[in-house]
Amino acid sequence: MLPCILLNWPLNSSERGRGSFSVLSTSDHTVTLKERPQDKFAKTFTFDRVFGPDSKQRAEPTVCMLEPVGPKPGCAPLALPGPGRGQSSPRTLSQLFDELRIQGVEFTVRVSFLELYNEELFDLLGPETDTTRLRLYEDASKKGSCIIQGLEEVTVHNKNDVYEILRLGSQKRQTAATLMNAHSSRSHTVFSVTVHIKENTVDGEELLKTGKLNLVDLAGSENVGRSGAVDRRAREAGNINQSLLTLGRVITSLVERAPHVPYRESKLTRLLQDSLGGRTKTSIIAAVSPASCNLEETLSTLDYAQRAKSITNRPEINQKLSKKMLMKINT
Repeated sequence: MLPCILLNWPLNSSERGRGSFSVLSTSDHTVTLKERPQDKFAKTFTFDRVFGPDSKQRAEPTVCMLEPVGPKPGCAPLALPGPGRGQSSPRTLSQLFDELRIQGVEFTVRVSFLELYNEELFDLLGPETDTTRLRLYEDASKKGSCIIQGLEEVTVHNKNDVYEILRLGSQKRQTAATLMNAHSSRSHTVFSVTVHIKENTVDGEELLKTGKLNLVDLAGSENVGRSGAVDRRAREAGNINQSLLTLGRVITSLVERAPHVPYRESKLTRLLQDSLGGRTKTSIIAAVSPASCNLEETLSTLDYAQRAKSITNRPEINQKLSKKMLMKINT
């Protein structure tokens, strides 16, 4: 089963201003939802770890691979580290560089930053004026993996390099203000980190070990009527909702062990195929609002996360390659 962590954001000033009250109560592993305080009926969800509205950033998880994110009114999609700030992506990468430094190994780290907007793929690390749509191919050498033609990879040397890339890439990401969120994500993103580590055998032979980490930020589903989205914004919301519905069908198929899993019905599920029911270690971080005005979205996210955690992956340790093996592969 996939590890699943839930973040319960505190009520913000906008929600309080609309007279909202909290519909959630939490413990270390459970979230209980009541539509009204006086209701006797409550729905309880169980997760591997739950962080309530009083949790501090340092206590929250630093490592994730898949993030089905619910409404986060007023929150930027990728906050950089600072006093009382720092979401999972930059903090995960900070931890990665700390571990590499502690191990004292020779390493290379390369990153890419991809956006899926209106079912089209764009490179967030390309020039500001570059609006080239990227093409997605099946990887013939790895079942369930994809190759993205033209996606730029950048070598980074320390955590500050990564923070700057996250900042620049996030500025290019499609966001907009809606009635529900001042910085609503209009796209899904995948930030990929590839690490190469050199090791030596007792015989002095050099080995290359490779690992890859995908940090995925999914735009939350959106009720177009409540968000006030029209024209272009309504089309964006429709595409987001459609891709999330497809992801939901994929999750259901995997949980029910259906003979056919509809990965190919959206680019999002093609990108996530190896993370869902594949050979990777995948964790889910779901963020929800406790506000009564966001009840529909919160319930949807809780259902989504609870279903997704029932998926079973089969992680495989990456193979260590010698120089001879690498030359053979590349010829």
